[in-house]
Amino acid sequence: MKLNDHIYFYPEQGMLDCNTYVVKDKLVLVVDVGLGNNLPLLIKAMEKDGIDPREIDIIANTHLHIDHTWANEELKKKGKAKIKITQIQKENYHISIRQTSLFFGLEPIGFKEDGPLDSPIDLGNIKIEIISSPGHSPESVCFYMPENKALICGDLVFDHNTGRSDLPGGNGEQLKKSIEKIAELDTELLLPGHMGIVSGKKKINENFEFLRTNVFRWL
Repeated sequence: MKLNDHIYFYPEQGMLDCNTYVVKDKLVLVVDVGLGNNLPLLIKAMEKDGIDPREIDIIANTHLHIDHTWANEELKKKGKAKIKITQIQKENYHISIRQTSLFFGLEPIGFKEDGPLDSPIDLGNIKIEIISSPGHSPESVCFYMPENKALICGDLVFDHNTGRSDLPGGNGEQLKKSIEKIAELDTELLLPGHMGIVSGKKKINENFEFLRTNVFRWL
């Protein structure tokens, strides 16, 4: 589903899947590919929007939990895309790929990274800032597009909820600090890793206030 001239949203398709976002400019970036079994559905939806999986340039992740990274390698095989990760993601690969999968009784599914992901990501006209946002996992990051006032926030914050902080490497105090950091950004399109998007500055600010009042004390 096309959200604006550059950003596309593909909602999760059930358990062990996540929301996927495509940012299309001179280069094409995919964030959080999701569940391997659902990749054919994702590709079909992207092609309906005119996005050729063979023309994807970069595959990136907000964090490395299995529900966000499972299909990384499978999508890469479709064309020329490179899987890129940040330095902090590289340092915490073992925790979030292996330990978190085993926490849920799942066999870890890894991937081979093709290079570093540095900030800002230059797609041509669009520049994307990478913002460290630990708490749900130590390597979590957000992708912020100032021109579009859009934030891809992974499992940091949802519509009226936050990501868990009890998984390997998680930390409730860090999660709250990360949320307060992104709350200061000029955002009109909040794009979480699960559930629906939050659109409009007023609704986004109300969502942050709801979290402070009703969720923070449980983290």
